[in-house]
Amino acid sequence: MLVVCGEAVLDLISDGSPGGFSAHPGGSPVNVAVGAARLGLQTSLLARLGAGRFGRMLRSHLETAGVDLSLSVEADEPAMLAVVGLDQSGIASYDFYVDGTAERAWRQGDVPDPLPDAARALHVGSISSWLPPAAGLIGDLVVREHGQDDVLISLGPNLRPALVEDSSSARAHVENLIPVVHLVAVSVEDLRWLYPRQDPDAAARNWAQQGPALIALTDGADGARAYRPGRCALNLPAHPVPVVDTVGAGDAFLAGLLAALADRNRLHRLGLHDLDDVELEAIVASATLVAALTCTRAGADPPSRAERDAALFQVSDRGDR
Repeated sequence: MLVVCGEAVLDLISDGSPGGFSAHPGGSPVNVAVGAARLGLQTSLLARLGAGRFGRMLRSHLETAGVDLSLSVEADEPAMLAVVGLDQSGIASYDFYVDGTAERAWRQGDVPDPLPDAARALHVGSISSWLPPAAGLIGDLVVREHGQDDVLISLGPNLRPALVEDSSSARAHVENLIPVVHLVAVSVEDLRWLYPRQDPDAAARNWAQQGPALIALTDGADGARAYRPGRCALNLPAHPVPVVDTVGAGDAFLAGLLAALADRNRLHRLGLHDLDDVELEAIVASATLVAALTCTRAGADPPSRAERDAALFQVSDRGDR
């Protein structure tokens, strides 16, 4: 089982008109959980699911994808909202409504101790990993699980500057997690925000020396780079596709990465230790393809396993010609 921990958000995505929006379930952890489940992973979400119509929409979306919700909390507060604007290229920008929502009401009893016996991997990240009150609880969860050395732990910071209340505190929460996780998927934009005076690739190389076995750096249309301690970087191109929007693309990449590891029986605490370049290239290439497929449709709508496999076959077939 993969356990995904973090926020559940309802995305209100602009339809291009002055006041028109469509509602889509979202939040990076929700997107990762749905993406992983659609790709065939047994997945459980640990989140606070808001009350009301939007909360019911989130729950239905997750259940339809096959995500187990037994670890999630049915909150009394409403769901957090993200208002999403799109530019002419489909690139998303975000405004958030978080005060008074379920995301602001995390408490100690919401985090299970221990995790289920079936858990082999734990993914944390996004808003709940650096915004109080969840950040402290999730940090404690990661430290506890790292000390027990039972699960592979992944992190996706997914920073949202519009929500950052204290940049030093947010940076500290992220940096405190780096030595106690095995895998980090981070965007060039995140690293530019965290370290504005440092080249993002240099920052990724630095993180790779602090404990993680793999840093996957995503760079939009320029693909992804993979950094490992003491190894040369791997550079994987993006898959060219007609872009509807980029909502959830980074989350789809992460779900694709975790699923590709699971496909190779590597989604466990020792799974990253002896990855050779050929296998890692195949894993990251699969993840970039999952992200590309998500960009071809509106909102965070990651592909199924059958859709991914069909696209991988097409890519392989073109490469053989």
